Amino acid sequence: MRERLAAFGLMGPAIAQSAVGAGLAWTAAVHLLGHPRPFFAPISVLICLGVGLGQRLRRVIELVVGVSLGVGVGDLLVAWIGTGPWQIALVVALAMGVAVLLNGGPLFVAQSGSSAVLVATLLPGAGGGGLDRMLDALTGGLIAVAAVALLPISPFTLAARHASAVLDALSTVLERAADAIERHDADLAAEALAEGRRTQSAIEDFQQALSTSREIALISPLHWHRRARLARYQKAAVPMDHALRNARVLARRTLVSLGEASPPPASLAASMREVSEAALLLQLELAAGRDPALARQALTATAGRQRPERLGFSADVILAQVRSIVVDLMLATGSDSETAGAALAPVEDPGHENRPQG
Repeated sequence: MRERLAAFGLMGPAIAQSAVGAGLAWTAAVHLLGHPRPFFAPISVLICLGVGLGQRLRRVIELVVGVSLGVGVGDLLVAWIGTGPWQIALVVALAMGVAVLLNGGPLFVAQSGSSAVLVATLLPGAGGGGLDRMLDALTGGLIAVAAVALLPISPFTLAARHASAVLDALSTVLERAADAIERHDADLAAEALAEGRRTQSAIEDFQQALSTSREIALISPLHWHRRARLARYQKAAVPMDHALRNARVLARRTLVSLGEASPPPASLAASMREVSEAALLLQLELAAGRDPALARQALTATAGRQRPERLGFSADVILAQVRSIVVDLMLATGSDSETAGAALAPVEDPGHENRPQG
């Protein structure tokens, strides 16, 4: 129940935008444009806003152009060949084919086809209908943009919530892998790997949320002041994705290493926990809207610690992934790649003591 309530809390503002926008679009089309059945006005609001995340400005353009194309093709052909099964098939094929040739997006193509179907079946034969439907679609699209601007979801809260899910997932993978090494427990390592494999959806949701947050901050004057705070998440997005990918490799190698004669030492588990704590510190500082200086310092300290000269093949691979995740998270804090790479302690050559001197 808590998860459902949390999901409703996340989607509630989008639902409110869609409901209010659909009602306003219908009212505007009926009373301002004088259209008795402005079907496309509320529908265009729902398509542009949806009940989730998306690129609404592009949707408005694709919707209006798609409706115009579908209605134009549909009206032209229906007036000439009438309605029926083969006529509908021909109208849809031509409308969607033209949309593809115009290099339209998926919404553009789908809207062209659906508009043509409506013209050929539910709404045929109305004089001047094509222009009216195009105006209805435009009205709904403009109201959708207004709803985003005047009834906005907080873009910073949206980005922060999804970024926190990514960093939580990263921390969980590292902690479970560390537990597996300390306890020499292959089952825990398998859990860490399974958790790592589930993280891709978290990063995809974060990237989509970030896209929507940028759009809201662009459209809504109420949130223009949050652009600088959002910029930190934008800078962190790609390094966070890379950190999760490296964590999956780490978890996979941890599972393999526990079946070998020489399992990785406990010192590796301690390093994983340090990075896990730094990830959570990064999460807190980004959510607070400030420069993640403390996380950067913690990661720099972890990167600079001396490492054992030789751990064994699997343990060396795990260590390499830990070091890669440290660099990824330093980049996520705003460090440049040169600074992040220089912070790493040099890898000792295991054969240096046996080399002849002089």
